[in-house]
Amino acid sequence: MSGRRPCLGPRLGSGDGGPPLGHDGRMDPAAEREQARSAHDRRDWPAARDAFAAADAREPLGAVDLEAWGLAALLVGLDAESDTVRERAHHAFLGGGDLDGAARVAFWLGLALLMRGEQARAGGWFGRVRSVLGPAFEASVWRGYESVNDGMRALFAGEADHALAALGGAITVAERFDDTALRVLAGNGHGQALLALGESRRGLAELDEVMVLATTTPGVTPQAVGLVYCAVIAVCRECLDLTRSAEWTDVLSRWCEDQNGLVPYRGQCLVHRSEVMAMRGRWEAAAEEVRTVIDRLADVPGDAAAGMAHYQLGELHRLHGHDDAAEAAYRHALAAGVDPQPGLALLRLAQGRAATALLSVRRALDEVALPFGRTRLLPAAVEIALAAGDTGTAHALADELASAAAAGSPVVAAAAAQGRGAVALADGRPSDALGLLRTALQAWTALEAPYETARCRTLLARACDAVGDTETAELERAAARSVFAALDAAHDLAALDDGPAGADRGAAPAGLTPRELEVLRLVATGASNREVAERLVLSERTVARHMANIFLKLGVSSRSAATAFAFGHRLV
Repeated sequence: MSGRRPCLGPRLGSGDGGPPLGHDGRMDPAAEREQARSAHDRRDWPAARDAFAAADAREPLGAVDLEAWGLAALLVGLDAESDTVRERAHHAFLGGGDLDGAARVAFWLGLALLMRGEQARAGGWFGRVRSVLGPAFEASVWRGYESVNDGMRALFAGEADHALAALGGAITVAERFDDTALRVLAGNGHGQALLALGESRRGLAELDEVMVLATTTPGVTPQAVGLVYCAVIAVCRECLDLTRSAEWTDVLSRWCEDQNGLVPYRGQCLVHRSEVMAMRGRWEAAAEEVRTVIDRLADVPGDAAAGMAHYQLGELHRLHGHDDAAEAAYRHALAAGVDPQPGLALLRLAQGRAATALLSVRRALDEVALPFGRTRLLPAAVEIALAAGDTGTAHALADELASAAAAGSPVVAAAAAQGRGAVALADGRPSDALGLLRTALQAWTALEAPYETARCRTLLARACDAVGDTETAELERAAARSVFAALDAAHDLAALDDGPAGADRGAAPAGLTPRELEVLRLVATGASNREVAERLVLSERTVARHMANIFLKLGVSSRSAATAFAFGHRLV
């Protein structure tokens, strides 16, 4: 079928004595071509590329072998070589009168160029598909491929109804011609169009089916599999469906491992794996994963995976309280074409700039191209709106997040319950907040998300304080503090150390926080930073930061001077 990898012809056996040799002692040209085809069929892409190149150097390859070489070069990351070889394949097919082959090569070359951002060249090659077939184009399978392009353009222009119709037509063409590659591309777009129209369950179900087709159907070109995988994972990220993302990433990781030398799709796989690691509290391993992507793609300008990796690294720096490093990473993400929201807005919030944070996250929400893409921004937007005192906006965003949870993502359901609980708490309805937050806590615990579980506990502590249950409030804070300390979540520890809402902060001299008072009292007894950390279940780095703040507030520069202050003010 037109969308499938063409048959490379009959296998040329070499006999028991190895490949036949020519008079010069080198492998016979026919045997060289056979070796290249064999490597291609077993998906050893570097070996296939090298063998095709060697065979072509001795005797120019035919159209089918050139097409196979072009794919192998693409899959090992040799884009320029792949383009050149595919151009040769296109003209070779034309020269041999195989118009369908010429159209096939032109389409996949155009798609590769489009994914690299070369829209003019891509459009030229897509135009070649129509022109080489002439009047036969409208009744060919390639009319369905053109409909995929039209549908995707409409989708990203916000014309979801038009996109749905065009992509539905492409599916009909795929079924008529039994073309699985077209069915995969069209189904991918059709599922996204359903999501854009608010039909989340149907859309995600169709994308799941597309992934099954792509990864289990023989003959689907790896170029199509990679493109569809990237699109499906991007949708999962936007919808905050990290469990679905993790599942498909595992499937695609195994798919990649079965193909030696496959490089174009591994960057995004690693970023998604890092996101799942981060959610499960493995922050250091998550950082190593994205640094691998950044190093690997340092010389590849404009790669989406590099931008995603920089954003993810920024998130990990932000959580650790490394503000300058986080800001630098977000800037790198922006330079690579990835909007650094909501991470940058959350960084501004941690820095005490709630109004700036709210403006930034509102701008990001307004600029989202597809409606379902708002979901990833909503949990942070609710938190920021509450911190900025804009409860009306927080209410609206929390309701939108609750609606998004209907798609079935466990992460969105947990975030929605927590968001509504936070809004209820801000409204002065602590009893309502307690029920919602307990639901969220159970969900985060089931997802094995320690950081989000701890953040939910801090809200529960506030709700318990509000109903007078101070003992449970302190237990919740202690549980949260233990997790934040283990993760070294600096900003969260600092916020927790300010004490419960309504606590009497005016009683502390020199503006010391309750946590700083605890640290100072222990230091005044002669405890070292390590001993203080053990007593208060903190990291030594957090204790050192508290000590620096204490010295600054007291106007002293030594532990002995701080101890004297503690005794002089009857703090010990």
